[in-house]
Amino acid sequence: MLLRIFSIIMIVFFLSCCSNSSVTNLIDKETITPDIMYIEAMKMLKNEQYEEANAIYYDIVRIYPLSNEAIQSQIMSGFIDYIKLDYDSAILKFSKLIKKYPSLKNIDYVYYMEALCYYEQISHEGLDGEYNILALESLNQVINRFPDSQYSKDSAQKIILVNSNIAAKHMTIGRFYHKNKKYTAALNRYMIVIDDFSETKFTPEALYRTAEIYLSIGMIDESTKTAAILAHNYPKSEWYKYIYNHFNKKEKKSIFSKSIDTIFN
Repeated sequence: MLLRIFSIIMIVFFLSCCSNSSVTNLIDKETITPDIMYIEAMKMLKNEQYEEANAIYYDIVRIYPLSNEAIQSQIMSGFIDYIKLDYDSAILKFSKLIKKYPSLKNIDYVYYMEALCYYEQISHEGLDGEYNILALESLNQVINRFPDSQYSKDSAQKIILVNSNIAAKHMTIGRFYHKNKKYTAALNRYMIVIDDFSETKFTPEALYRTAEIYLSIGMIDESTKTAAILAHNYPKSEWYKYIYNHFNKKEKKSIFSKSIDTIFN
């Protein structure tokens, strides 16, 4: 018994100190098992010894490829890449696991971690970042595939933030076009927010600016209809006040006298 304990201690020591190529020769499969190696790797991970932990995960996969610990080691190796902000490597590992082990007991965690890798790469809201869409698609997969998962609620919350970020991006670009009187391009951006991201805080502003553009180019009916939608759905919004004041300007009063009564009274 003492000899076995001594052997395990020595092997763990060599696992943490030796190169991957030399570890294989030091391991006696009858002396150390994948579960013991995995426990030791988790201890190193907890102590933020990421390289040492990864080395053991690597050897578990290589020496015991059919074990459950080998699968979990691949997951934890991806997690280490995530911690180190090596998102591309993490995504690659998680993606392979999803394809290879679709029925894995904790596959919901793998989907969630892949989504986090995209989510945390979302860049400035003013840019057309591809990670917004990738994050949204991945987070939706977590919810749709695993509605009862412990990661579903957090995924839903993150989807709200991603949608808000995408809407903010469209608003930023729309304002730019609007300022430069590129009205068609601006309208396209505002309509995306209104149609696809109506649950975000940017919808009232998008409605206001859409009505403002219609007013500027003489599309009176479209402007009043859009203003009516704003007034009905967001009566307490600051943008409702703006559109009300806009329509009540003296120079517009003669044009909108009937419409104003319909919308605001």
